Amino acid sequence: MSCIRLRPAKLDDLTQLVELEEVCFPSDRLSKRSFRRYIQADHSNLWVAEDDNSVGLLAYGLILCHRGTRLARLYSLAVSPNARGQGLGLELLAKLEAVARERGRLYMRLEVAENNLPAIRLYQQNGYRIFGEYDDYYQDHSDALRMQKQIRTLTSDGLIRPTPWYSQTTDFTCGPAALMMAMASLTANIECSQSLELDLWREATTIFMTSGLGGCHPFGLALAARRRGFESCVWVNSDEPLFVDGVRSEQKKQILIHVHQQFEQQCSEHGVVLTHNEVSAEQVETWLQSDYAVLLLISTYRLDGKKAPHWVVVTGMDSLCFYLHDPDLDEDDQLAIDRQHIPIAREDFSRMSSFGSIRLRTAVALRLTALGRHWLDQQKGQT
Repeated sequence: MSCIRLRPAKLDDLTQLVELEEVCFPSDRLSKRSFRRYIQADHSNLWVAEDDNSVGLLAYGLILCHRGTRLARLYSLAVSPNARGQGLGLELLAKLEAVARERGRLYMRLEVAENNLPAIRLYQQNGYRIFGEYDDYYQDHSDALRMQKQIRTLTSDGLIRPTPWYSQTTDFTCGPAALMMAMASLTANIECSQSLELDLWREATTIFMTSGLGGCHPFGLALAARRRGFESCVWVNSDEPLFVDGVRSEQKKQILIHVHQQFEQQCSEHGVVLTHNEVSAEQVETWLQSDYAVLLLISTYRLDGKKAPHWVVVTGMDSLCFYLHDPDLDEDDQLAIDRQHIPIAREDFSRMSSFGSIRLRTAVALRLTALGRHWLDQQKGQT
């Protein structure tokens, strides 16, 4: 019985790689010189599949991992016509994804000819989703589909907080949506709904924001959780009124300042602890390990380039990443799964978790006390 092995390519494979390329692709072929460069380059990984009973290579796969990005790119994948239909392409693809993960990549992207239906099916069966298209991409002027897969997922090896996902129903209620998810992760007595979402927004809104209706103040979110039986605390790295620099109108600024002061006074009256300190990855980890649910204010710049303040909930962590539920389905073709357990590399945490010119960092942490659990049980029994 023959045995198929996967291994990194060597310079001795150059001739067979070129032969495989010629039999698999009618155009857009890699040259012997290109193969040599990719075998030796630090930013690329080229793997081959070979059979003990075969004189030639059965398949190869090439990924590129450039510096400064969490993306890996599947540059080329080729399976000999004589070896197709045996699952070799999927096996090689899985290996390349594992290599990319080991190099700290969170997502794999690729381009595939729009008329290459077998390859498209292969990628879709393995979890890749179409997110764009390139016109006139190949030498024969055919178009290419752009596909992507999240290759880093939250596993049982890390710390997981089972958290339901909820999609915000307005452009300005990310805070309430994140708070509902956080509370529901702590007790089944909280049901995520639009009614509760809007109630929470009315309780926690800043009234105004950079544009349109106001978002939610961290103090207001913590107070809303406190009213529902949760112990809550806020960390913020500024003792000045929040979000004031985002509005131009002096009248709106004064209202924002007043709202901030009202929330601050109410936190003092209701036992919500306010800590003026940096929100670090280490602090978030401490909260998770202590059974807190954590809401985090981030800048959406690294998600969509828009630099807007946005609330998310932390769903877990491992040695490489934090994972987030994002309540915003910001594109028509996005699915709920695209916004769940989004991996954020630990070294990227600092850049993502700051907002605005003052580099505001703030988080709300909450957990359910025995008294709060009893109160929620009573509330549910009355409904």
